[in-house]
Amino acid sequence: MTTVNAQVTALAISAAIRVFTYNGTEMPDPGTHFTVEQVKDTYAAVYPELNNATIEGPVVKADKLVYAFTRTEGAKG
Repeated sequence: MTTVNAQVTALAISAAIRVFTYNGTEMPDPGTHFTVEQVKDTYAAVYPELNNATIEGPVVKADKLVYAFTRTEGAKG
């Protein structure tokens, strides 16, 4: 008769937290049901310049997914 030693390893699965940044300000996720574009539109009510911003990311930092809103540079005129 053979004896089998089995080792069970438990894995913890957790959802990454989305964080949004703009101009050095870190902003929380207003809702996981929003797309990233909808989050940008939501924050555009406070930061109107986000209407023309681009979205970069996500970049993984620890347990966070960090998205950056970057203002699009353009010529006035």
